[in-house]
Amino acid sequence: MIKLVNLGLPKTGTTTLAYALAQAGWTAADHKVRRIHTRETGLGGTFVGRQMYNGYFECGDPFVHLDPYYDALTEISALNGDVSLWPQCDYAMLKAMRMARSDMLFVATWRPAQDVSDSMRRWNNLGTDRLPAGHIPGLPGGFGATDKERVQWIEGHYAMLRDIFGDDPRYLELSVGDARAQDQLAAHLGLDLPWWGRKNVNTDLEGAA
Repeated sequence: MIKLVNLGLPKTGTTTLAYALAQAGWTAADHKVRRIHTRETGLGGTFVGRQMYNGYFECGDPFVHLDPYYDALTEISALNGDVSLWPQCDYAMLKAMRMARSDMLFVATWRPAQDVSDSMRRWNNLGTDRLPAGHIPGLPGGFGATDKERVQWIEGHYAMLRDIFGDDPRYLELSVGDARAQDQLAAHLGLDLPWWGRKNVNTDLEGAA
């Protein structure tokens, strides 16, 4: 059963989070439902965000299709061709996630907005082409091609999460580059985390993600 959902944006350490949880013995869904995790017809290979919306519109529970297979959801957005799914940016979905069960924990992986924007720009045309075509909550079609627009969207996303969750103890904004990140996350989950580092690093010569 899912115990943790990451509400952070892409390029904020979502893969690092998934790997850290896997080293602690948890099964995490990162971007897609992997076929090694389920043989259920129509589930393996699909986007995590798609299954969250399926559950939400079918019965109001975003986790109903994913609960049997995962302990955590570490990357829930998807942007691929005509597919644009951003549950972490959708107020109705955030409310449904919070109401799904009282013991659900949330984390929002975080990096400085300028660094995230720069990583997005250099990651498979995410910033320059795909975001402006994505029709994302807070970033309508045609916006997101410049650093200024991406930074404003990124900062607005985390400000929205802070407004929604306030001092809710179930929520942790996690600065993945902070020396205390491993201990903060372990304390939040009540889980021993034997590993913390960096995964899915952008090896572009201009910098790393």
